[in-house]
Amino acid sequence: MINIGSLRPTDRAAWEALARGYKAFYQTPVSDDGYDGMWHRLLRADDVHGIGAWLDGRLVGIAHYLFHATCWSADSCYLQDLFVDEAARGQGAARALIEWVAAESNKRGAARLYWTTKHDNHAARTLYDRVASFNGFIRYDYPLSSPG
Repeated sequence: MINIGSLRPTDRAAWEALARGYKAFYQTPVSDDGYDGMWHRLLRADDVHGIGAWLDGRLVGIAHYLFHATCWSADSCYLQDLFVDEAARGQGAARALIEWVAAESNKRGAARLYWTTKHDNHAARTLYDRVASFNGFIRYDYPLSSPG
């Protein structure tokens, strides 16, 4: 049985292993300081939120999400990161994480819950096509200079 809940301080090592797996999959390197900073942000839960999926007492999946205003609504939820350990896939962890974030979005009265994925992430898109609607949008990233 999959259990979903907020990340706890004792989850740091397991969370980082999953977060590193997620970032490796998307080929987006993060420094050790970046993981440390993100972990502290998740524990504060001021601007970003982190939840986990536990299977037999082991953290096997994570999701990070945030709420933000848009021009046309006061509150939307962006599910930024979702990752499940390869050995635990197909057992409902990803769906349970999405449903948790959806419930939190509904409680907050958000106008929408959305996320992005790579066009060739077929395994994830199989699930996403069952639980959500593809709206046809394509994302572009404009390169900005790094803050410094």
